[in-house]
Amino acid sequence: MPLKLSAAEAAKYDETGYHFPIRAFSESEADGLYRHVVESEQKLGGPFKGRFNQKCHLLFPWLYDIVTSDRVLDAVEPILGPDIFCWSAGFFHKRPGDGNYVSWHQDATYWGLSSPDVLTAWIAFTPSTPESGCMRVVSGTHKTQLKHEDKFDDANMLSRGQEVAAKVDEKDAIDIVLKPGEMSLHHVLLVHGSGVNKSKLPRVGFAIRYIPTRLRQLGIERTSATLARGKDAYGNFDHEMRPEGDMHPAAVERHRRITEAQLNVLYAGAAQAGKRTDADLASQKRVAGGM
Repeated sequence: MPLKLSAAEAAKYDETGYHFPIRAFSESEADGLYRHVVESEQKLGGPFKGRFNQKCHLLFPWLYDIVTSDRVLDAVEPILGPDIFCWSAGFFHKRPGDGNYVSWHQDATYWGLSSPDVLTAWIAFTPSTPESGCMRVVSGTHKTQLKHEDKFDDANMLSRGQEVAAKVDEKDAIDIVLKPGEMSLHHVLLVHGSGVNKSKLPRVGFAIRYIPTRLRQLGIERTSATLARGKDAYGNFDHEMRPEGDMHPAAVERHRRITEAQLNVLYAGAAQAGKRTDADLASQKRVAGGM
């Protein structure tokens, strides 16, 4: 299982904005994780999407255990330091032929955090290949925040359909190819995206957003985070707790309140609701009330 990144690997990450592959789970364990996804979607009554795909580790203990796992955090600590929050986590699940894609973008654009010292650990539960629409990155683009435009394309898996206003040359892009159980790390400002799934298998990735505990949320909205490792000496976020069970009513109600606060940040100033819909909220409230 993964060792801590070496000093040379951490330096290379600083230079390029990404690092892969890292073996976090065995392929057989990854198969088990994918089965958990299928079972969890049955409990949700559908796929992880909308509000249920925001901080979904607060709804299912098995996901909470992944975001707090040493297998993941041992690779993250050399970059972010010993005191680490999980700020958010969610799935990028492309089914064969569904047409979903991710536009070229930088993650930090609408997150409202005090610093871009943010890292995403992207774990493959199924093969992530060029054919299945693996993540693609443009090396070294994490040094500057670029202007973005909101497109609100339904097939775009991003919340606002945001994409960089600058032209991205496809020849500069690097495919992040991962086997089941492997993960990649990328900087919050790295320009990245992914194409549609043209394979016959689902492409399932679990993206965990980690931040040092010294960061804070800008604006008047107070939000929360999961203390994944170390200690919190700053008190900038409320602490989140492990769910009592899969879709436990108390956990679902906490999740509803927590995601509403975070979505207020993510959609501040948006021209459209995007993935944040009234029907989505109604579904979340219905589940919180015990279906």
